[in-house]
Amino acid sequence: MKVLFLAAEATPFVKVGGLGDVAGSLPRALASLGHDVRVAIPGYGAIDWARFHPHREERFDVSHAGGQQPAQVWETSSDGVPVYFVTGPPIPTDRRIYGSSIEEDGPKFVFFSLAALEACRALDFRPDVVHANDWHTGPAVYRLATARSADPFYADTATLFTIHNLPYTGRGAGRFLAEYGLPASPILESMPEWARDSLLGIGIATADVLTTVSPTYAREIQTPEGGYGFDGVLRARSDRLHGVLNGIDTQSWNPATDEVLRARFDARSLDLRAANKVALQEDTGLQPDGEAFLLGVVSRLDSQKGFDIATPVLPGWIQAGGQFAALGSGDPGIERDLAALELAFPGRASVRLRFDPPHSRRIYGGADAILIPSRYEPGGLTQMFGMRYGAVPIARRTGGLADTITDAGDPGGTGFLFDGFDSVSLAHALDRARRVYADREKWIELQRRGMERDFGWGRSAAQYESLYREALRYRRGDPPP
Repeated sequence: MKVLFLAAEATPFVKVGGLGDVAGSLPRALASLGHDVRVAIPGYGAIDWARFHPHREERFDVSHAGGQQPAQVWETSSDGVPVYFVTGPPIPTDRRIYGSSIEEDGPKFVFFSLAALEACRALDFRPDVVHANDWHTGPAVYRLATARSADPFYADTATLFTIHNLPYTGRGAGRFLAEYGLPASPILESMPEWARDSLLGIGIATADVLTTVSPTYAREIQTPEGGYGFDGVLRARSDRLHGVLNGIDTQSWNPATDEVLRARFDARSLDLRAANKVALQEDTGLQPDGEAFLLGVVSRLDSQKGFDIATPVLPGWIQAGGQFAALGSGDPGIERDLAALELAFPGRASVRLRFDPPHSRRIYGGADAILIPSRYEPGGLTQMFGMRYGAVPIARRTGGLADTITDAGDPGGTGFLFDGFDSVSLAHALDRARRVYADREKWIELQRRGMERDFGWGRSAAQYESLYREALRYRRGDPPP
């Protein structure tokens, strides 16, 4: 199959969150199955153009109420997968990826979505499936749904739309859709009226197949609590909604070959991992103490990630003899609360408020456990990175966390799960972890089982391959039973 994969970010070119990891890895896994996959992302100024040497392939125009807007498509590659950078007036040439309002992001992503479709026409690449990701690419799905019957080039193209994080909706984009010739979406009985000009909503309403990034999250978003107003339309389209668990790039994320680590190791040489804990303590200014239970955090710092319930608990954790090393940035209030820990507990807490990929690997490879107290978590990659590197996850039982972590109290346990979104439930999970940590043999078994889990993209890519075929059946008017 020929697949056009649309995303707002993709490693190694540009990354803000987990979407970048997915868009950087999943296309390669699909290509390994024999498919012709092309990735398209906006050609931001933030990309290191000199490093990736893209060459311009085509120029063309995108229709706009104010006159034709010139667009260009530049081609490079990632591990053999063609990658297109799409440029034009709405795409920022400075360091910005996401703006502060829909007035900035609406024109940018509507233009990108439509220009990516026109780029395929200019390049004579006729995709069987357009795989669009999150609200930024909803206009591409909607354009095909409303116009492909009169467009021979795209007449047989199916669409699959993946929801990575439902609360981010691209709401209020109606004016920009109209400027690019896209009418407001019809009001479906199951969709609220405000969603008519949501870029996420138009993708949800019109894609041939819908996916999200874990089976549990697919169920959660069909409830009033987890659906953020879209639960009705998602229930109405539940026959087309599937949860496909994310994976990670196990070649890149491999503690046996990771040169960032002081000592490389695998599941059968866990004793070597102790050197990485020493290195992490040295690097962060923590007291050298091989017996201290070192709890790590690598996260965006916001209310979704649950640190509002974690910060009240962490002083007690440290006072009881634990250590704490955090890396991340986000909400100023959460940043202040975490930074206060370092001031209050010198040598016992380290907090780095920034984006630092090498340091994240040192935390995964040296911390005893990784804390993930999420309010909700569509898929989550942190727990996979942690287990891959021998850091036992302590996490709330939600979304992809529930699908990837087996509680230590169950057969085949790989971590510690708690249910309530409150500090008491989190504190109880930390106490459980502390008791098991005191039994070194049990702890090592938890680490080993986590490291031996297969979080590669192979299984997920095979599921997407099947869903692409399902989308094509829907497009032909022959839906599966």
